[in-house]
Amino acid sequence: MQLDNKKVYLLLGSNLGDRRKLIDEAILEIGAQVGAVFQQSSFYETAAWGREDQPGFLNVAIGVVTAFNPMEVLEKVLRIEQDLGRVRLEKWGSRLIDIDLILFDDLIVDEGPVLQIPHPQMQHRKFVLEPLAELIPHYKHPLLQQTIQELLESLDDNLAVSKI
Repeated sequence: MQLDNKKVYLLLGSNLGDRRKLIDEAILEIGAQVGAVFQQSSFYETAAWGREDQPGFLNVAIGVVTAFNPMEVLEKVLRIEQDLGRVRLEKWGSRLIDIDLILFDDLIVDEGPVLQIPHPQMQHRKFVLEPLAELIPHYKHPLLQQTIQELLESLDDNLAVSKI
């Protein structure tokens, strides 16, 4: 199903290899396969979330205009991850590239463990909210009815996240 152009926000991260190069390659592929990248946050150095026995992550948020539906976008970003060498071995493990679908316009999607939009943990993760707040601070979370900035300010997450 094709939709009118929608704004999608993705979070990209990497904690293995040449992190910046991998993220830049992923952004190029997203632009070619998903839609035009119209916004990009600064890069953020982030301590590993969920498991501390691994290298830190480099993260960036991007805004993309797409005509694809949420499931098609998910399939495309999963394929991009795979093409760039991502192997899914363990939850919260190290990875060459990670692309998370965070927001899709004001849509609310619940396809169980396969796809949930807004991302069900975004409001608990500083490494997601910090770059998003740079791009869309006044966007209201469609379920929580708080802005990204409000969610960030009320966050109880002491994870080290630094703009670089």
